[in-house]
Amino acid sequence: MSVRFQTSQNVDVEYELASIGDRILANLVDYLIYFGWVLAAGWLFSVSDLKSDLSTFFIILGVVLPILFYPLLTEYFLNGQTLGKRAMKIRVLRLDGSKPTLGGYILRWLLIVIDCQLFTPLVAVVAVAAGGKGQRFGDIAAGTTVVKTRTVVSLNEVIYQPTADDYRVTYPDAASLTDRDVETIRQVLRKQNPVLLDHTANRVSNVLNTSNYTNARHFLTTVINDYAHLANQER
Repeated sequence: MSVRFQTSQNVDVEYELASIGDRILANLVDYLIYFGWVLAAGWLFSVSDLKSDLSTFFIILGVVLPILFYPLLTEYFLNGQTLGKRAMKIRVLRLDGSKPTLGGYILRWLLIVIDCQLFTPLVAVVAVAAGGKGQRFGDIAAGTTVVKTRTVVSLNEVIYQPTADDYRVTYPDAASLTDRDVETIRQVLRKQNPVLLDHTANRVSNVLNTSNYTNARHFLTTVINDYAHLANQER
């Protein structure tokens, strides 16, 4: 299953949604980290010479708070990934393909209580499976989802090929694109989706102020090669 995002350049691109299995395994890895932290903190507490009136404070400060804030802090500072998500090669993204804001991460974090604790984790599983965009309630509130980050194509499938010195540029305005725009176009070219291909070619042609093309795939490939050639000339 995949979800389609629209970039800031009005180009659509699809990402593969993280499966329920990937998300469950990521959570299990995180729970193992919690367990290891509790064991380490318990050992440290047992060998330290703390007064009894400090016990509750130490448990809250040293054990509960790190576990409580772990999902929020790791996702915010590790680009949408807890250590479990990183192990499973999945990450949190907004539905427009951009990085979530701090407010979005906080919403997802706060609603973990509803998704996985107030009810049973089965509610979150059903929400992810039924919604079509891989969203639990926290994702719906924050406008986010969880996608796979692993590369699904091999290097020999990459569209771009180095251009020759006598290469003639067809679309000079391709120089106005960014590396992210070009990577988005490459991802579209890798998909076997004619509708997405035509839609992307139309959007790119509007950005470049041209309608001089008849084949969407050839047009987008030419734009990529023009961009690469122009970028190499500037170096």
